[in-house]
Amino acid sequence: MADRFGPVLEPGEDDDEACTGRGAAREEPIRVLVVDDHALFRRGLEIVLAQEEDIQVVGEAGDGAEAVDKAADLLPDIVLMDVRMPKRGGIEACTSIKEVAPSAKIIMLTISDEEADLYDAIKAGATGYLLKEISTDEVATAIRAVADGQSQISPSMASKLLTEFKSMIQRTDERRLVPAPRLTDRELEVLKLVATGMNNRDIAKELFISENTVKNHVRNILEKLQLHSRMEAVVYAMREKILEIR
Repeated sequence: MADRFGPVLEPGEDDDEACTGRGAAREEPIRVLVVDDHALFRRGLEIVLAQEEDIQVVGEAGDGAEAVDKAADLLPDIVLMDVRMPKRGGIEACTSIKEVAPSAKIIMLTISDEEADLYDAIKAGATGYLLKEISTDEVATAIRAVADGQSQISPSMASKLLTEFKSMIQRTDERRLVPAPRLTDRELEVLKLVATGMNNRDIAKELFISENTVKNHVRNILEKLQLHSRMEAVVYAMREKILEIR
């Protein structure tokens, strides 16, 4: 399990702790809020995590909106949350949870292996991104690691992240001497809001335009800059001084 997520132990931990797989003894259990729109999945996680002496499930929620309310009331150490849920998705809720419970660390636990969801989750403040293909034992290991200050990303997603960053750097370097394409004032407005982590719906509300119009602007921005993702567009724009976020 440790090999899959990277080292869980820190230098100086003794061998007895390493054998348990639980790390150093804790004065208080890790308080976890479980968020998923499938009640059976939530219940299954609760049953499994209840077997862990150093982990305590303090609450559950069925969607992002409920998760924000529960996080504000319970102030959990860890929020274990799905990405795609009704009413309010996990990524959108992630930003709000960080506001109402700043000390909470968020692990996205999802079936989505889409790069865009990974990037958006990281931008929204998630500390972990795990695919639901992992075992329940590995979930507990990841919870402990994140509680101890580590980041946890499923290997396949980490590989995509590294590949994308390498490609991003290469493509940006290749264009450094090429004059930056001119974006319209509206496209610059949209790009700036994208850079703050807003989704298309929130951008539409902010600019008083339709969500479909926002999608068209984002598509045009990517085409003009010859880029492949929202994250890459923001990084490129800041590097080329098309846009500066203060």
